[in-house]
Amino acid sequence: MAVWIQAQQLQGDALHQMQSLYGQHFPIEVRHYLSQWIEGQLDSIDLDNPQEEFKAKRMLDGLIQELQKKAEHQMGEDGFLLRIKLGHYATQLKNTYDRCPLELVRCIKHILYTEQRLVREATNSSSPGGGMLDSMSQKYQQINQAFEELRVMTQDTENDLRKLQHNQDSLSTLPPADRLLREPTLQSKRATVEAWLTREANTLQKYRLDLAEKHQKTLQLLRKQQTIILDDELIQWKRRQQLAGNGGPPEGGLDVLQSWCEKLAEMIWQNRQQIRRAEHLRQQLPIPGPIEELLTELNSTITDIISALVTSTFIIEKQPPQVLKTQTKFAATVRLLVGGKLNVHMNPPQVKATIISEQQAKALLKNENTRNDSSGEILNNNCVMEYHQTTGTLSAHFRNMSLKRIKRSDRRGAESVTEEKFTILFESQFSVGGNELVFQVKTLSLPVVVIVHGSQDNNATATVLWDNAFAEPGRVPFIVPDKVLWPQLCEALNMKYKAEVQSNRGLSEENLVFLAQKAFSSSSINPEDYRNMTMSWSQFNRESLPGRNFTFWQWFDGVMELMKKYLKPHWNDG
Repeated sequence: MAVWIQAQQLQGDALHQMQSLYGQHFPIEVRHYLSQWIEGQLDSIDLDNPQEEFKAKRMLDGLIQELQKKAEHQMGEDGFLLRIKLGHYATQLKNTYDRCPLELVRCIKHILYTEQRLVREATNSSSPGGGMLDSMSQKYQQINQAFEELRVMTQDTENDLRKLQHNQDSLSTLPPADRLLREPTLQSKRATVEAWLTREANTLQKYRLDLAEKHQKTLQLLRKQQTIILDDELIQWKRRQQLAGNGGPPEGGLDVLQSWCEKLAEMIWQNRQQIRRAEHLRQQLPIPGPIEELLTELNSTITDIISALVTSTFIIEKQPPQVLKTQTKFAATVRLLVGGKLNVHMNPPQVKATIISEQQAKALLKNENTRNDSSGEILNNNCVMEYHQTTGTLSAHFRNMSLKRIKRSDRRGAESVTEEKFTILFESQFSVGGNELVFQVKTLSLPVVVIVHGSQDNNATATVLWDNAFAEPGRVPFIVPDKVLWPQLCEALNMKYKAEVQSNRGLSEENLVFLAQKAFSSSSINPEDYRNMTMSWSQFNRESLPGRNFTFWQWFDGVMELMKKYLKPHWNDG
């Protein structure tokens, strides 16, 4: 069924999210009247390839022609108005995208992807067996509820701040001349006046302390919400991205994560401005007490929260190839998930890519001084981040990088060149809130193995497969277990097999027993016999199989190659 037909059945928040995708950049009427045509257009256009611009231009011209055709066929009184409207949209889209047709493709892809996701979520939550999706919906609901709570708290402190400002203005604007004129009459009431002034000052101080305590509670909830989004949801997305490198399912889009990060950015910034205004009021009318220390602490905390948000949301959307051949072009995309907020995009940052070794990556994460350290030379390694208005994304597309040379470190023991891991370091500097705060940001790619010849590809892939499958969260770069349980390895091999052979049919239990017999030189046909067995990295791709001159991985890779080239139809037929 066409996505648009299903999208029109959405309700509540999902419908609201779908409607918010449209506007002047792409009117909802265009989507409605050309739904079938639009859904059939985008598959062949690669946004990361600037040479695809001619295809995008052809699509834009086609869209305008279709709109004009649709307009001409409108009849009757209602048709007259629609004809004018569709004609206007055709002109508007031509003016908007004629010089940047790839932006139109980006915009439509974003709309279609979001609609598909909303339809999928709505379908799965209402169908039996949607248990996992139910728990996901529940998690999303909890995150959205926390945002609503934060919104109410932030509005509450805004109201309190205005009240505080009003009371302070009343107290501080008593005219001095008036006091002098009334001085003789006040002599007898001096004690009363002083008591009144003390009482007013105490009331003001209480308002300030109450406001600071409310800000403390808001900041606690902001930290908690940020931890859920950055340390749980974003880390899970990165893990899915890592497994996708082994042939796992795609990691999924970043739209939901970005919307959460942007909400966080807005809330944090509003609270920061409130804390600064409270500090300004304190300076205007100083009253002795603990408030100065409290406000300093709040300001420090909120700056830490912003810093964590900006530095953690600088991510690699499209990883560079993990087996990297020298003198060969490669691409990567980095993105800032709060790029549309905090005015970062007003002064587009430049991103630099550098290749560094495992040791240099370790030193970097320990904050040791590794400035200008690199393990090779990458050509075309600087790129300015671009803000895409239609999708609200700030990203840098490195399209033509090339590794000119590599500097290898001393290898340990039996380690070969195809076991040595490097990483691409992306770094930039972001100015936040009109240069109020400046952050140095860095992010590391998944490990890459550098090769100089195609014959090394097989062994390099083994290193990458093992790393992607068995890397633990928060590890020191790029430590992986030296041995794993056989069922864990089976899962990784099955994932890789399905991706390489391009088949939905995975390895059966019988196939896995056959692999185990090969791996462990065993004749047992009972799967249970292998369940608690372990396989080391050496057994996997260092030591040759008994009586052979190739490793277990090299043999398995050869099987995949054979299947892919000659036996794929037979495999798919079962």
